[in-house]
Amino acid sequence: MNSKPQTTKQVSDNFAKVVDLLRLEARAIEQTADNLDRTSVERAIELLRNCKSKVIVTGVGKSGVIAQKIAQTLTSTGTVAIYIHPSDALHGGLGVVTQGDVVIALSNSGETDEILAILPSIESRQVPLVSIVGNPDSTLARRSDVVLDSSVDKEACPLNLAPTTSTTVALAIGDAVAMALMEDRGLTNEEFAANHPAGQLGKRLTIKVNDLMHESPNISPAANWLEVVKAISKHALGAVNVIDQGGKLLGIVTDGDLRRTIERTAPNDLSTLTANEMMTDAPITTRAEILAYDALQLMEDRPSQISVLPVVDEKGIAVGLLRIHDVVRSGL
Repeated sequence: MNSKPQTTKQVSDNFAKVVDLLRLEARAIEQTADNLDRTSVERAIELLRNCKSKVIVTGVGKSGVIAQKIAQTLTSTGTVAIYIHPSDALHGGLGVVTQGDVVIALSNSGETDEILAILPSIESRQVPLVSIVGNPDSTLARRSDVVLDSSVDKEACPLNLAPTTSTTVALAIGDAVAMALMEDRGLTNEEFAANHPAGQLGKRLTIKVNDLMHESPNISPAANWLEVVKAISKHALGAVNVIDQGGKLLGIVTDGDLRRTIERTAPNDLSTLTANEMMTDAPITTRAEILAYDALQLMEDRPSQISVLPVVDEKGIAVGLLRIHDVVRSGL
């Protein structure tokens, strides 16, 4: 059945509804921050920080989806965690829960049947239980070692039924705890990147100039203009490094340097033109061991962008050439 086109007023009203609901959820998070018990938060983080094995995160329905996200966030930030559905746990999945683990259970009502059903098994394994629960007086809360109160006054749902604000608050609590743990553990950029090798963030923290650079296309400062043209064409990198007899970088000749020099040189003088006269001396350089993303910033964060960087070692010996094209193509 075709719906009638919305009027401008209806569209405006929908925009206002979305904004109001976002503010409702934002206020709920602020209220949660005010209501959280300091002792409970400190105890929860202490249990997780001192966990000798792994963190088990569990929940059903929408809370289960949030539980999966919290488990993934914990794992990616230095705390090994897995998600298990309570129903799967009741049918053999509880085998993954062992002494030394910590369990985090999510439930808005605190009376979710499937979660209550696994509590005896968790207790028999003497595993600490942290609950993120919307009802601090519930069965789950009473049987937990630590309760993080995620209660909300109202769901964003117009009927006040669909889990919306409550799941947002539960997720915010989980994220905040994970970030506090990450800071406590002193997780470094390198350790974080090791868990995110495929994404853009991981690439920025792992890919080095050495992974992308080309072998140094070298030429003597005495090379004439035709030799420079041939060298640039041969290597097809848009530039050549000018080096002395010991391999130390003296300068760089780019396609642009070559073109500009020829344009301003009289035809009769081309035969005496050398790379030394064409090159940009003392160019900006990079090192093979630095991050490619940092090298990209060297090329871009300047009044006039450059597209190639000579790569030198600690003695100034030319070892490669890095193109901005290769850095961008890598996905940085």
